[in-house]
Amino acid sequence: MSEPHNNHEPHKLIAHTNGRSLEEINGSVEVPTGKGFWRTLFAYSGPGALVAVGYMDPGNWSTSITGGQNFQYLLMSVILMSSLVAMLLQYMAAKLGIVTQMDLAQAIRARTSKKLGIVLWILTELAIMATDIAEVIGAAIALYLLFGIPLLYAVLITVFDVLLLLLLTKIGFRKIEALVVCLIFVILFVFIYQIALSNPSWGAVFEGLIPTKDTFADSPRIGGQTPLTGALGIIGATVMPHNLYLHSAVSQTRKIDHSDENRVAEAVRFSTWDSNIQLTMAFFVNALLLIMGVAVFKSGTVKDPSFFGLYEALSDPETLSNGLLVSVAKSGVLSTLFAVALLASGQNSTITGTLTGQVIMEGFIHMKLPTWLRRLVTRLISVVPVVICVLITSKKGTLEEHEALNNLMNNSQVFLAFALPFSMIPLLMMTNSEAEMGHRFKNTGLVKFFGWISVIGLTYLNLIGLPSQMEAFFGDKPTQNELTLAHSIAYLLIIGVLLLLAWTIWDLYKGNKRIVEQAKQK
Repeated sequence: MSEPHNNHEPHKLIAHTNGRSLEEINGSVEVPTGKGFWRTLFAYSGPGALVAVGYMDPGNWSTSITGGQNFQYLLMSVILMSSLVAMLLQYMAAKLGIVTQMDLAQAIRARTSKKLGIVLWILTELAIMATDIAEVIGAAIALYLLFGIPLLYAVLITVFDVLLLLLLTKIGFRKIEALVVCLIFVILFVFIYQIALSNPSWGAVFEGLIPTKDTFADSPRIGGQTPLTGALGIIGATVMPHNLYLHSAVSQTRKIDHSDENRVAEAVRFSTWDSNIQLTMAFFVNALLLIMGVAVFKSGTVKDPSFFGLYEALSDPETLSNGLLVSVAKSGVLSTLFAVALLASGQNSTITGTLTGQVIMEGFIHMKLPTWLRRLVTRLISVVPVVICVLITSKKGTLEEHEALNNLMNNSQVFLAFALPFSMIPLLMMTNSEAEMGHRFKNTGLVKFFGWISVIGLTYLNLIGLPSQMEAFFGDKPTQNELTLAHSIAYLLIIGVLLLLAWTIWDLYKGNKRIVEQAKQK
């Protein structure tokens, strides 16, 4: 296993680095030895929460609620399957980081050419910026709904969350993990409270967890959506590439003796427990969002699935499903809690997005920026399209402004479909390899089997969903010429993705072969 050498120059604003992943916090958290299960698990708990945030960010909300509105509990099984796949992928990501002492970006870069490293860095940066656009929109709308701040000013205020991050970097990584967990519980509490009031049909909920032939059907079409497009939307919003890079880095924050294989195995085991517990919470949040679409609102009453529309619907007696909800909604509690959860979700994603940006920049192109500068650059770039969107549509009326922001958020997620295979396939290839992981830590036959099914299935679903995603760029009623253009662009992009994937796989294969030969010579 090739470990990166440290060439860090801290006195420069922009420094070259090829050292440990997230060097400032790498190995910074002490873990006990020889203590009980629960005490040890507590020491390892935290990184999983940072990862789980990506599975419940603002991009997930409208897909799950709209899926419930349109198809009742049919898509519950998609949320469950996505969560199980996420657990498998995050297990491999954490294991890669702990065993090789490299994050996913470093590991890919060490086994591929410099040119490919730059291409993959740009692709992953675009995916992070797309995620950041959703966070900007979510946080800005939450500020607008809670405090009446005009949208343009609310968008600009989101830039200053860099000050929050500056403060967090001073208080220690363990406290950052605690803050993220608290915000997750805020989100969870809000939706549990609203679902408890709605009294859903739990029998139908559990029945929806079992997939049927209708789950991925092309019909019926309700509200411009089919079960297939609804399922693709949930999958696309759930499994995101930056989480794999992040987990492979933050799993290394625990201080362990890497010369002791049993200590490494213990770290892998407890990191997996931490990850699976937190991702189970993310599953419940997403399931509650879908149940909310079915049980909180009367079927078909939510015409506007944007954050504005959902906020309004939670205070409108005409849309709510029972008298108890109506009486609570009149006080404004339901809609206010929704906005609070939205703000918590946006802030959580801000913290994890910054860490991921640092991981991929250092890993792929060996460039290090101060955390505040890294955050400021990413956020300013992400704010530009949102500001332009607000300025263009604000004069047309409130409804157009709301629709445009919702469309921008949904359309920005198209980059996630491009980037996901380039994190999943290298992750699986490297953790399958004995040369990379050693005999004890390479993937078992069962993990390989389900790993390849998951990776091929997700890649296929993301790529076949591209034509419909490109159609969305042309509005709700595209002309035939626009449809033809959208499909042509989509198929060209699919070919480009497949060619780039072939290049990546070939480079990784050669890199692994080189490591095997080096091991034989020792």
